[in-house]
Order: sequence, then structure tokens, then C-alpha cells
Amino acid sequence: MPEPRSRKDAARNRAAVLAAADTLFTDRASAEDVTMADVATAAGVGKGTLFRAFGDRTGLIRALFQARQEPVRRAVEEGPPPLGPGAAPLQRIPALLDALLCFKLDNRHLALALEDSGSPYQAEHYERWHALLRGLLEQVPGLEDSGFTAHALLAAVRADLVEYLAGHEHMPRERMRARLAGFTARILGTGQPSEPAAPRPGRAAERTP
Repeated sequence: MPEPRSRKDAARNRAAVLAAADTLFTDRASAEDVTMADVATAAGVGKGTLFRAFGDRTGLIRALFQARQEPVRRAVEEGPPPLGPGAAPLQRIPALLDALLCFKLDNRHLALALEDSGSPYQAEHYERWHALLRGLLEQVPGLEDSGFTAHALLAAVRADLVEYLAGHEHMPRERMRARLAGFTARILGTGQPSEPAAPRPGRAAERTP
């Protein structure tokens, strides 16, 4: 049976809105500079359509954030080791945190806007990463309280910290990755970490040196 026209129109409008929002959030200096009216105009839809599809500005930011993070999610769930399944926890944990850091660096303004809209600890994507990290930490011999440790490690890649280090302290990307790798190694008790791997899957948007 053919798909109802209204459903096709809704899907087409949603795709147009996400594409327009993606461009606007990438091109503007700050996520705060992007309004719902800007997105509606760029997408060629009415504001009512925009609000019906996403609820509010936070809903739109959340949807765009999830769309940008999809390559990272696929790499973690289906990709090759050390980020994907099959790697030992002591290799996969640093790879996962490095991937999240690179994603936050590449999407600084969008990630910060999402965290500013509410507690990051209640976000669906945070719960997913915390559960995965906690499960990996539970497999590390001698490591206690995997739930708290997972929170502590994820705090090192919070958008507000990444923004402060990159935007205020002007810490270079590779130095930040190396510092995170060293911190993770100390938590895991693995000693001196190796050099960070190549940049992880994800959109190279809003990147700054």
C-alpha cells in the first residue's frame, strides 16, 4: 500500500529542517545565534511545521545532535576494534572516550547548546554511553564502583569542559586527546598510554585548532 502523502510530506519536511539546521549551526559562531525562525526560513517550512515536528528549539537541537552522533554510534556498535565490539575492555574504554572527545570537539557549539538546555545526565545518549562504559569497566579486574567511575570518565568529555579547554585555554586538539588518554590510563591502572588513534568517526563540523 502506498505511503500516505501526509507521512511523506512530514518525512520530507523533517529532512529539510535537519539539513537547514545542520548548515546554520555549522556556519554561525554560536548556537545561540540560530533561532527557530532562521531554521524555518532556511528549510522553506512554516514555524508551525517546525514546532509540530520537534516540539521546541531543544527538541530540534537534540534531533540534530543525535543525527550527527549516528556515525559514532554505528562505529561503537558495529565497527572494528578497538572502538567496536571484540576489543578487550582496557583497549575499548580509551577508544570510546577518545571518540566522544573528538565528537565534542567537532561539534562544540551544538553539544554545549544541548547540555545548556537541561541536565546532560538525563539525556538518552548519556545513559547509553554510561551503560556501555559501566559494562566495560565491570570487566576490569580490581576496579571498584564501575558506575561512579563511568560517570567520572564521562565528565572528562562534557561539552562545557571541552569548550573551556578549547575556547578559553586554547588547548590544541591532540594535547587534549593525550591528556584524556593519560587520565584514563591512570584510572584503569594501565600505566603510560599509547598515542591517540586517528580521529574517530563523526562530522568534522565547528572544528577549531
